Amino acid sequence: MELSLFLNTSILLTLTIILTPILLPLMSKNFPNSPTIITHTVKTAFLMSLVPMTLFMYSGSESIVSHLVWKFITNFKILLSFKVDQYSLMFFPIALFVTWFILQFATWYMNTERYITKFFSYLLTFLIAMLTLTVANNMLLLFIGWEGVGIMSFLLISLWPGRAEANTAALQAVLYNRIGDIGLILSMAWLVSTMNTWEIQQTFSPTQTPTLPLLGVILVTTGKSTQFGLHPWLSAAMEDPSPVSALLHSSTMVVAAIFLLIRTHPLLTTNQTALTLCLCLGALSTLFAATCALTQNDIKKIIAFSTSSQLGLMMVTIGLNLPQLAFLHISTHAFFKAMLFLCSGSIIHSLNGEQDIRKMGSLQKILPTTTSCLTIGNLALMGTPFLAGFYSKDLIIENLNTSYLNTWALLLTLLATSFTATYTLRMTLLVQTGFIRTPTITPVNENNQAVTAPITRLALGSITAGLLITSYILPTKTPPMTMPMPTKTAAIIVTMLGIILALELSNMTHMLTPPKQNNLLNFSSSLGYFNPLTHRLSSTNLFLSGQKIASHLIDLSWYKKMGPEGLADLQLMATKTSINLHTGLIKAYLESFVLSALIIILSLY
Repeated sequence: MELSLFLNTSILLTLTIILTPILLPLMSKNFPNSPTIITHTVKTAFLMSLVPMTLFMYSGSESIVSHLVWKFITNFKILLSFKVDQYSLMFFPIALFVTWFILQFATWYMNTERYITKFFSYLLTFLIAMLTLTVANNMLLLFIGWEGVGIMSFLLISLWPGRAEANTAALQAVLYNRIGDIGLILSMAWLVSTMNTWEIQQTFSPTQTPTLPLLGVILVTTGKSTQFGLHPWLSAAMEDPSPVSALLHSSTMVVAAIFLLIRTHPLLTTNQTALTLCLCLGALSTLFAATCALTQNDIKKIIAFSTSSQLGLMMVTIGLNLPQLAFLHISTHAFFKAMLFLCSGSIIHSLNGEQDIRKMGSLQKILPTTTSCLTIGNLALMGTPFLAGFYSKDLIIENLNTSYLNTWALLLTLLATSFTATYTLRMTLLVQTGFIRTPTITPVNENNQAVTAPITRLALGSITAGLLITSYILPTKTPPMTMPMPTKTAAIIVTMLGIILALELSNMTHMLTPPKQNNLLNFSSSLGYFNPLTHRLSSTNLFLSGQKIASHLIDLSWYKKMGPEGLADLQLMATKTSINLHTGLIKAYLESFVLSALIIILSLY
């Protein structure tokens, strides 16, 4: 009991520490707030979060704590409850550790920004919303954190309002996420009508969960974690500053959807249709994103598509009914993905905003620390043995190989793994090797502690995080599996094939004449023609259909009949009636006189 109380107090104290730079300036205008204070606050919160994580490692104690009760109708109450368990206790230090170095990097990267303190407050609020979602045991509190990361992503992507592309990308992110949020609202409505509660631990039942509310959960996950169909916003969001990309892709926003599936996984376990849908959707997403990354030339978009591909891999793991393994991949992925974006930000900043990898080259000599860490991040991303990504990625593919599930999903996942090695090696070769293709007047300087320290520490995490998490932090060990050597080494084999493919393509580009362009060859560079079909063709057809309906129904029918043609027809009818009355017969004139007199009398009385 005392241990649980201390655990809950430590978590609440960590949240209180993070909230201080946001709340104190609101209560007192004299409170000094600056990027340095916010960075030190996150550092302090990280050190504080190590206490409950260490207690959990040695005791395995978990708890649910409730603070407030809101009864707005008679038979339904909402509790402000927090779930302090393995997932929240592990995710807190990882998210805070990564955010600490992202903020430290941003003090250098955004030092010329006019409203840098507001930018840091946005980043901190972004983190607070994600941590609220992580620790929430109530669907309403989870929904508040969910919408918090959504609105903060909009504000951070559109940080520079003078850039039309940034505004468009922010609106695109909001619209795609609003489509997904319909599913979450429907699922919450189903929980109220069926279970009469929003408490997560009370919503699980041994009977099979209906498919419809689970489809809502999968839809909202598709929107937030950019699965196939609602994926275009993530690559478009690369108009934001690099620190925002690092935070958004590593430990907030996009992994929030996978975290939602982990939290609601007991509902999914009883429904094989939902698990199969997650498996197939994740496999398709990871291959499609990896295919799009093959021919991208923007360094940030390559890393963004790699995030989308890894999110598809996490979705595959949920479909395999292995939520702990999906969480392990979230934890290891955070380190090297944040480092990759910080490395790309350092390169872009040093090259005066240049993001095209074809215009880089030989940066290994100019930016040795940044490019060395970029190489480590790329190796961890492709699943090189004994780096962070290997411990989770290799386990996922092993479990996929040994499961009695869809072979189609296995084939797509292995192909995407091969493509991962191809596009990461292509990026490494074009950025770091070859001859210098950068302007000679570009001032390059990475001799700054704010640049090298965050990147190198995240590189250290990318090397050791997988071993530390699997060996010491996770209380449940993966049971040893006996399998044939080809099955065990499948991930390494397809990765090596991807490396060979990348080297062969690199050699061919120096010798062969480029082929004539056609739609099939441009499939990858055109992002699978998804954006033109959804953003151009469908919207154009919808607009034209609406215009035709409006013009025929309103302009040609209603306005025309009530306007000129209606008046002309009315006048013609009156003329014909008048002609019929003037026949020269006394009887017709008398009838007209009597009718006129009656109308006048009735109108007066």
